Amino acid sequence: MASMTTSVLRKHRTRVISGAGAATLLATVTACSSGTSSPGSPGSPAPAKSATSQKTLTVLAAASLTDVFNQAAQSFEAEHPGVKLKFSFAGSQTLAAQVKAGSPADVLVTADSATMNGLGDAVADKTVIAHNRLAIVTAPGDPEHVQSLTDLASPKLKVVLAAPQVPAGKYAEQALATAHASVKPVSQEPDVRSVLSLVERGEADAGIVYTTDAKSAGSKVATIDIPDAQNVIATYPAAVLADSANKDAAGVFVAWLASAEGQRILRAAGFSPAS
Repeated sequence: MASMTTSVLRKHRTRVISGAGAATLLATVTACSSGTSSPGSPGSPAPAKSATSQKTLTVLAAASLTDVFNQAAQSFEAEHPGVKLKFSFAGSQTLAAQVKAGSPADVLVTADSATMNGLGDAVADKTVIAHNRLAIVTAPGDPEHVQSLTDLASPKLKVVLAAPQVPAGKYAEQALATAHASVKPVSQEPDVRSVLSLVERGEADAGIVYTTDAKSAGSKVATIDIPDAQNVIATYPAAVLADSANKDAAGVFVAWLASAEGQRILRAAGFSPAS
């Protein structure tokens, strides 16, 4: 696992805004947010801070980041009181389609580099913030005795996967091909969280999700590890959208995700570090 992860990390290393650069950006954002006021008469109370001074960043993020980003928002907003985060979670391919359609947003985070790179000049300052890997999930206790990817080929099993155009679905197809397992899913879902939900509700016997999804489900599912030789490493790039109306603040958030605090939160959720 270590050698494979190292290889992937070298391959996908991208520019991260330095701590000094992030600090400069933050200073700019704070100055723009808070504004200036002329001193009042002696003894008069200070003017109240206008609610309009706060910036709201719209972040389009891969569905597998739902839990960890909601947690990260608390820490980021505490450190940056002039900025509020608003998330929209979906499959990476859906998010990319929204960007192409001109939906207003500031930051995009996908679960693969191909989707991000396909947007060309619509994104800037791309930074890898994390990595992930796949796992099999089943009902608690694994009643169908699924122990490997090849077991998923059993016609007795109701297996669900993310659709092929979804990063999680594409990764699952790669892993199954490596294991020489021919699986006919009963459903192909628009995002990885939908796969997890079907297994949690007992509407499917098994599914392939990210290890972070399996961890977030806790006792609602049983998790079967996929060997390194058959597994696939997912890469999560974040970028500022070229049409963002808040580019400086967006850049601060992307840099923060790659910072020590951002990485600590991502690692605690089960993601592998960006570097």
